[in-house]
Amino acid sequence: MDLMERDAASSTRHPWEISRSDFFARLLSDAGVFQPGLRLLDAGAGDGYVARRWMASNQELDSVTCWDAAYTDDDLRALATHPDQRIAFIRDAPRSKFRLVVLLDVLEHVEDDTGFLNSVVENYAEDGATVLISVPAWPSLFSNHDVFIQHYRRYRPRQARELIRGAGLSIVNEGGLFHGPLLARSAQKAVAPLLPAPESQGVGAWNKSAWLTRATLQAFRADNSVSRFLASRGIGLPGLSWWARCIKNAQPAPRRTNPALSTDPASSDGL
Repeated sequence: MDLMERDAASSTRHPWEISRSDFFARLLSDAGVFQPGLRLLDAGAGDGYVARRWMASNQELDSVTCWDAAYTDDDLRALATHPDQRIAFIRDAPRSKFRLVVLLDVLEHVEDDTGFLNSVVENYAEDGATVLISVPAWPSLFSNHDVFIQHYRRYRPRQARELIRGAGLSIVNEGGLFHGPLLARSAQKAVAPLLPAPESQGVGAWNKSAWLTRATLQAFRADNSVSRFLASRGIGLPGLSWWARCIKNAQPAPRRTNPALSTDPASSDGL
């Protein structure tokens, strides 16, 4: 969850957040990425939900470093109380490289996404490391909600591929995610001019009943199963999000911007 989306009044995770975490964990597991001794960097980790969920279900994970430039001193003190000492929370840049780096809905929060991604890949990913990236898709869907959760942009898949390859990454597989929600968001966007502007809320504001939460989660998981099936066959059905599992090339592509312009991640996990 994005730090700015936290809601102290809600203790229920959004079904989108749960299903997204599980989808990517399954994707990495099926690809054999989870190996004994694996060290993971979660760039733009927010409140560390993905790290905690993956650590609890994957014994191969040796440690997770949650890196987020938005952490305050109070955040770091609170997060440090997590009982699993294999999860570390840091605000400053990491001092080592990792075999697995994830940037889940992070790049859209960074003004210089090119410089930031280049810096992360060059400085914090080992040669041959897996880098998992997801971004919100389709610029035509950019709305007040994106503004509220501090997105600079949404991405066309072709635009995201160019960004990724320019950072010295090779795409192993890719796909859309949340196909049903894409249709819902498109319809919402179409009728928005005719309706009063709704109050924007983040995923942290989810406070629905238990049965509605379960039903929504099952619907998202069914949607994610379609994504997994299609991606395994190289079929790119559009979704509300787009993702790519990548490998860092041994010889990175030349830098296109000054890495000093962007060395810190923004909070992630915006829907």
